[in-house]
Formats: sequence, C-alpha cells, structure tokens
Amino acid sequence: MTVKHNALRAFHAVATQGSFSRAGHVLHVSQPTLSGQVSELEQRFGVQLLKRHSRGTDLTELGRALFQHTTSLFETYAQIDNLLVSAYGLVTGELKVGADAPYHVLPLLAGFARRYPGVTLSLAFGNSQNVLTGLRRGEYDIAVLPNITPGDRLVAVPLASDHLVILAPLAHPFGARRSVGLREIVGQALVLREKGSTTRAIFEKAVSDSGLVLENVMEIGSREGIREAVAAGLGIGVVPWSERGNDNRLHYVSVRDADLKNTEYVCCQRARRARAPIQAFIDLVPPLGIS
Repeated sequence: MTVKHNALRAFHAVATQGSFSRAGHVLHVSQPTLSGQVSELEQRFGVQLLKRHSRGTDLTELGRALFQHTTSLFETYAQIDNLLVSAYGLVTGELKVGADAPYHVLPLLAGFARRYPGVTLSLAFGNSQNVLTGLRRGEYDIAVLPNITPGDRLVAVPLASDHLVILAPLAHPFGARRSVGLREIVGQALVLREKGSTTRAIFEKAVSDSGLVLENVMEIGSREGIREAVAAGLGIGVVPWSERGNDNRLHYVSVRDADLKNTEYVCCQRARRARAPIQAFIDLVPPLGIS
C-alpha cells in the first residue's frame, strides 16, 4: 500500500494547526475535504492518527511518530524548492508578513520589493501575541516582533534594539522633565495598549518587579489611539522609542529606574525557513550583534 501525498499533507497541516478548520484555512481547502483525506489515510491502514474533540484535535502516539516524519518530509520539499528556485533566481512567489508595528518592517519590505519585484507581498498588523499565533499557524511566512525566544519551531533573527519611554502632553507636570521614576508614573492616569501587547507586558513586569501596582489604567488598542488619548489629556502613555513619532503636542520622557529595553526580531517557522522567499527576506536583515 502506498501513501497519497495529499493525505500526508492534510494530516501534517492538521497536526501543525491543531484543528481541521485552521488547517483548511492554511491550505485553502474546505474542512470536509481535509477531514475526508485524513480519514481515508486512517482507514486505508486501519490506524488512528488523531483524537477528535470539540476544541480541535490531539495526536495519538502513532500520530506523533508520523508527524516527526512528515515534518522532515516537508522540510526536505522546502529545501528542494529552495535549491531549484535559487538556481533559476527568485522571480516569482508570495510572501505573507505579519508585524506588531510598521516602523521596523517597512524598510525591510521596501528593500525586498526592490530586489525581488516578482514576489507578491502582503503585510498585516496586530498585537504581538496575535501575530505570533498567526505565524505559528502558518498565516504568515515572516513575523517582525519584539522579544521572541527562538526554539525548536521558531527561528528568530535580531533586527533592532529599542526601549520604552513615557509619553506626556506638554501641559502635564512631566511635560518639561527629562526623566521620571516608576513610583511617579504609577501615581498618574495611564493609557496603555491592550493585553497581548509586548509594550504593555514589558512595562507591567517592570512595575511588578518594583513592588508597585497599577491602578488608574485606560486600555486602547492602537498606537495612534494612545497618542491621541494622551494629547487629549486622558493620561500619560508608554510607547517604544522607535514609535514615538513627531508630534509637537507631546513630550517624551525616559524612565530612570527600570529596564524597559526590548529587541525586535524577524521570525519564521524553522520548518519553513528553507523556502526561497523566506530565506531571501532573512538574508536582508542587517547584523545587530546580539547572540
């Protein structure tokens, strides 16, 4: 008995995504089609590869063993594709990019587009956690995100160093200051990004590590919204230095007693790094000198 390629591809997608619906979205096929391909594979060999439940799927012991093989198989396919495309030249293809902000990703995209004009590009923005989830699910080929830890499934190449600053209106008591302390900050009305934002996570950790508590917080889900809320006098904000913009209504203040540094990374799934457009994008990342 031979194994059909489509059945293996269907199984691998479901094993990677954890559900038939997400796998169908990634492969651009209907959920019934995908379910039928996996069921046919199981029935053909009289085995169970997936445990199906209301929240998605789990791998059986045999399924986990097969997933290791399909991961190696599709990594090999990607390497073959990369070899052949590299020999011909990267003239066509598609690259889907996700990012938490435009500031670091757009210069890279512009350089990539100039070098590879035949590759179709798409770019989507979201908070850090949502973009990372999309990368893991295969919705993005590349993600540009802060403070990512590389591992068995993710490659993370450092792109830029950054740090957080306080954003205040000119009329605020902080409007003429060069630096402030955390204790002064937590006593103010604050305008912060939503949960899942790396900026918020870094700031909240610094506050917690100092034994302080945030009390008066307004949550706004965009950088533009943060700036406008601060300018309107609703509170002070916390933003990365690279995203401070050039708004003459606002003043930027450093925090003198907290480590609010972060590093921006270019990330991809380790299993997909060998794909020619992904590797070409990573090759454009300038060295930052962070191990």
